[in-house]
Parts: sequence; C-alpha cells; structure tokens
Amino acid sequence: MDQVMPYIVLLGYLLRALGFLVVGFAAGHLAFDNFKNSEWQVKIALALGFFGLLIGLTDFASPGSAGAFALGAGGAYFMSMMPAKPAGESK
Repeated sequence: MDQVMPYIVLLGYLLRALGFLVVGFAAGHLAFDNFKNSEWQVKIALALGFFGLLIGLTDFASPGSAGAFALGAGGAYFMSMMPAKPAGESK
C-alpha cells in the first residue's frame, strides 16, 4: 500500500489542477462573453466578481491550482478575442 500512495497523491494533484483549469475556462468564458453585450452595471459586477474570485483563489488555493485557473481564464480571454465565424461558413 505504501508503494501506491504517492501515485494516488500525484493523481489527486493533477485532477485538482485540471479541475481548476476547467473552472477557470468556464468562469472566464462566462465573464468575457457576457461583458460585450451588457450595461455598465453588469460589466462592473462581472469584473469585480471575476477578479474577486481570482484574488480569493490566489489567497486560499495552492499555487498550482491558482495557476491552472489563471491559464484557463487566459485561454477563455484569447478565445473571446477571436473573430466570430459567419453562420453559413463551414470547413
């Protein structure tokens, strides 16, 4: 059992980082997509909520988890900056 335990711990760390990556992408996608078409009050709420979540994760989560969240949010940011394809265009 002692030989298996380090691998289980490593798997737990990897799953936690992957989970924070997915949550960061989802939170960033939600914030950045809704930011474009909203009134100024909603824009303020989205910005404060998103950056408040990022600050909270930086303080209370492990550095790897916070970094995975930031990578996911960064990916969502870059995806939101890409131009949208026209509805009729396909590969």
